[in-house]
Amino acid sequence: MSGSLDDSRPIFLQIKERLADQIVNEQLKEHDQVPSTNKLVQFYRVNHLTVAKGVNQLVEEGILYKKRGVGMFVEKGARTKLIQQRKQAFQDAFIEPMIKEADMLGLSEQELVELIRQRRGGVDK
Repeated sequence: MSGSLDDSRPIFLQIKERLADQIVNEQLKEHDQVPSTNKLVQFYRVNHLTVAKGVNQLVEEGILYKKRGVGMFVEKGARTKLIQQRKQAFQDAFIEPMIKEADMLGLSEQELVELIRQRRGGVDK
């Protein structure tokens, strides 16, 4: 995990996304303890409230849960929930606009699928 953050987006969102990435990538698994807000504050060198805002959003979304006096942990099913959220966001941000553009260009579904296959075949996975 890199401690560098950028100025392009709110810091609390970047911290939230990095924790979510660790869950999706299975670096953090169900019921694993996540780093404390104090550790995250030290690691990222940001305000405690900034870290807490990102972490609390994950709690509100049912991705993390708190054990009073012990810490925060990854909720059961968190990875599946995050993947579903990301699939929907991907569809909204990329698939829908791509289909609209393909329709404007008169591309058939087969042509669109072929373009995707060609592009994926040319990229190392």
